[in-house]
Amino acid sequence: MAAGQCEKVMTLIRERISSRALLPGEKLPSVRSLASTTGISKSTVVEAYDRLAAGGLIEARRGAGFYVGSQPVPHSLKTASRPTHREVDPLWMSRQALEPRPGMLSPGCGWLPESWLPQHIIARALRGLARNAGPQVLAYAEPKGFAPLRTLIARRLAAREVKAGVEDIVLADSATSALDLVLRFLTEPGDTILVDDPCYFNFLAGLRAGRLRVVSVPFSPGGPDVEAFAHLAETERPRLYLTNAGLQNPTGWKLSPVTAHKVLKLAERHDLLIIEDEIFADIEAEPAPRYAAMDGLERVIVIGSFSKTVSAAFRTGFVAIRPDWVEDFTDFRIASRFGGSQLTEALLHAVLSDGAYRRHVDALRTRLVASGEAVAAELRALGFEILNPVLGFFFLWCRLPDSLDATMVSKIALEHGLVLAPGNVFSQSGRATDLMRFNVAQSDSQQVFRLLRDVIAQARRAGN
Repeated sequence: MAAGQCEKVMTLIRERISSRALLPGEKLPSVRSLASTTGISKSTVVEAYDRLAAGGLIEARRGAGFYVGSQPVPHSLKTASRPTHREVDPLWMSRQALEPRPGMLSPGCGWLPESWLPQHIIARALRGLARNAGPQVLAYAEPKGFAPLRTLIARRLAAREVKAGVEDIVLADSATSALDLVLRFLTEPGDTILVDDPCYFNFLAGLRAGRLRVVSVPFSPGGPDVEAFAHLAETERPRLYLTNAGLQNPTGWKLSPVTAHKVLKLAERHDLLIIEDEIFADIEAEPAPRYAAMDGLERVIVIGSFSKTVSAAFRTGFVAIRPDWVEDFTDFRIASRFGGSQLTEALLHAVLSDGAYRRHVDALRTRLVASGEAVAAELRALGFEILNPVLGFFFLWCRLPDSLDATMVSKIALEHGLVLAPGNVFSQSGRATDLMRFNVAQSDSQQVFRLLRDVIAQARRAGN
C-alpha cells in the first residue's frame, strides 16, 4: 500500500512539472501541505520527494524544502492525460485508427471509407490543375492563403448566416492546425478551457498538448447545460469555450436557438471567447443555429476544413476571425508556418467549385441516412440503445447492452480485429463509461456485426 501511495505522489508531481503547473526552480508544496491535500502520510510524501530528487527531477535545499530541478522537462501527453486505461486515451485511439494493419476493421474511426469519397471529382481537378495552372501554384501561398478558396469559404459561411469577409479568413494546414494556431494565439499555458462533455476526443488531446487546463460542461440535445455553463464560467473563469458547430461529435445533437442566445449572454458577461468547429457543416440537411451567426464574430472564432467530405489527404483548414485581430493572426500564422501549400489550396478550390461536388454531398447525405438506419437496426438487435435524435450523421452515439463497460468491450474487440471508440475517450469527466460511438459508413458490414456479437458475448461472460 505504501509503495502505491508513494508512486501516486511521484506521478502527481511529474504531471505538474510536465504540464508546467510547476516551473523549473519553483518550490514544491511542503510535505505537510501535500500530505494534508492528498490524505497520504507525511513519511510517504518525504519518501516520494527523496526518490524524485535522486532521479534529478527535483532538488532538496537544506532548510528551504524541495524545488523543481533547473533543467526543463519535455512535455509528455501521456502524463498530461488523465485516463487510467490506454484504450480510452485520445492519442491511443487516434494511433489505432491511423496505423494500417491488414484485416483490422475500424467502426470507431472518424472518416469515410475511400469508396465514399468523390474520387472522380478529385481526378478531374488534378487533371485541370496540371493543364492550366501557372507556376504560381508551386510557390508558397500568400500570407492568408489562396484568395479564391478564401472567397469561396466566405460565401459558404454566408449561406449559414455567418458574415465573414474574404479578408477575415485565414487558411491553415487542416482543422486541427487551425485550432492549434487559434489556441496558441489566444491562450497561455495553464489557461482554463471549457469543452462539451462528451466532445471530439482530439479536442482533449490538442488542449493537453497546449498545456491548457480542461473543464467540461454536460452536453445534451439542444446544447450545453446552461446552468452548469453559468456556474463554470463564474467559478473556473475559462478563457474560451470549444465546441462543434451544427452536428456535435460524437452525439449528433444540435444547438437550439434559445441555448445559443443564453450561452452568448454568459460569454459576454464573463469575457469568454467561443471557438466553433464547422467540420461537418456540408452534411447538415438543415443548418443548426451558429454562435457566429448570432454574434457576428465579435467573440466567436470559426474553424473548419473539408476533410470529411472531400478527403483527409487535403490538409487545408480555415479560420474566420474578427477583423481587428486578422493582421496579428496572419503574422502569427507566418511565424508558425511561414507559408501554406498553394498547390493543395488550389486543388481543393477546384474540387469545391466543381458542380458535381454539390451532387456528391447530396448523395452522401442520402447514403449516410441509409447506412445509419441499417447500422442502427443491427446494433439494436445486439441490445444497444441509439441516442441520436435523428439519423443522417457520420456517427451513432449508443449505450451498450446491459450497461457493459465500454473500455473492457474495446479491449476485447481489439483481440477480434475491431477498433472501437469507447465513450470515455470523448468524456473529460469519465461519465460515459457505458457509451460508444460508431461510424455508420465504417460499420455497414456484416463482418463488423459478426465480430461485435462475439465481443459482446465475451464481455458479458467476463462481467459475470
